[in-house]
Amino acid sequence: MFKLKAISGNARVGTLKTRHGKVETPFFMPVATKLAVKLISSKDLDEIGLKSIISNAFILYLEPGLSLIKKAKGIHNFMNYQNVIFTDSGGFQMASPAFLESISEKGVSFRSPIDNSKHFITPEKDMEIQQSLQSDVAMVLDYMPKFEDNYECIKESVDITYEWAKRCKKSHRDNKQLLFGIIQGGTFPDLRKKSSELICSLDFDGYAIGGLGMGEGSELLHKAVKNSIQYMPKDKPRYLMGIGSVKDIVQGVANGVDIFDSCYVTRHSRHHVVFTRQGEVRINKQKFRNDFSPLDKNCTCFVCKNYTRAYIYHLIRINELTWKRLVTWHNLYFVRELIDEIKIKIKEDKFNKFYKDFMKKWK
Repeated sequence: MFKLKAISGNARVGTLKTRHGKVETPFFMPVATKLAVKLISSKDLDEIGLKSIISNAFILYLEPGLSLIKKAKGIHNFMNYQNVIFTDSGGFQMASPAFLESISEKGVSFRSPIDNSKHFITPEKDMEIQQSLQSDVAMVLDYMPKFEDNYECIKESVDITYEWAKRCKKSHRDNKQLLFGIIQGGTFPDLRKKSSELICSLDFDGYAIGGLGMGEGSELLHKAVKNSIQYMPKDKPRYLMGIGSVKDIVQGVANGVDIFDSCYVTRHSRHHVVFTRQGEVRINKQKFRNDFSPLDKNCTCFVCKNYTRAYIYHLIRINELTWKRLVTWHNLYFVRELIDEIKIKIKEDKFNKFYKDFMKKWK
């Protein structure tokens, strides 16, 4: 299911085998909450070279609903994307007052923002939903606390997440669908250790580090990642949930992470942020009005081959929304190409030098 191919420092290259083929780690998944990456089609994903995405099982359960997905013979056919699809359990929605009603050891009560209907989701119900979707990788139902929650609240989330994880594993029946456990613990080292040891004792197909990217800042984020990874098995994939800035991806790989997902790339693309090898650039600045260079001179995407910074600045000025799609395409391609270069450096056992050089240049 998962095979390590190369290691350089703590950085790893491996292969994750799923029912929709193999994907080489490390890799980044753009967020397709409702089976659509904003401004990007499934055909675009193939052309960009992205072999995996993540969707949200609870959101799909609400709309379009499991009966329609069943008629389409699964989410891959429904969106015409035949690569790897992860589905999150809906744990992230617990952080939103628009969704959350209450949490107990039995499960979580959600309120639908679509029609205000109430839904009680147990670990067993969550597994039923994700198996109906026929995703390649399902995530256990986890209790994700907020960053500002106190120690006792986060300790409770660790205990409940463990109990739910046991029930998820017991009720999961699809042998072709991989199941990943999720580690919680906030930024408390002892709780990260406890959650890592509890979840990893259940022998899942892979393990996710959850509950981060919620306002703790980069330093606490990566300390929490390290505190989790040191208690995780080396022969299973490691997934850092919800983290996807360029700098955090590179840092995550250096810490030993294999899989990333985030809406950071697509969301920032729609807010004038362009990724370059020197750092992030705000393309709506007037200084780009007469800049006839590509978004990034080292990039080989179709946007950089065909359009200039001046032209995209012009599209922004006249409120022609095409610019959002062009910047989104470039940024997704940039991340994919960067990770491909990282994999080469790991295979050559030159990652540490690459990492130091990159962190010096990135702004």
